[in-house]
Amino acid sequence: MQTRNKVFDDISQLMTNAMGVAQGARDEAETAMKSMIDRWLADRDFVTREEFDAVRAMAQKAREENEALKARLDALEKGAD
Repeated sequence: MQTRNKVFDDISQLMTNAMGVAQGARDEAETAMKSMIDRWLADRDFVTREEFDAVRAMAQKAREENEALKARLDALEKGAD
């Protein structure tokens, strides 16, 4: 009976170690894939989300300024008539 428990303990330990190795391999594969994707994206000259948001905000501000200037110009033209 004692031998049987030892076999089960050994199998359990082996499975635990195998799961640890598998988890380590998975983590390493994820890191390698992320690094590869990051390099690919960097080579494509894509903009970051922060850069996109900054340019979008600048365009919105320019649009608002243009609308204000148009309204001012319309008022000046109306006054000149």
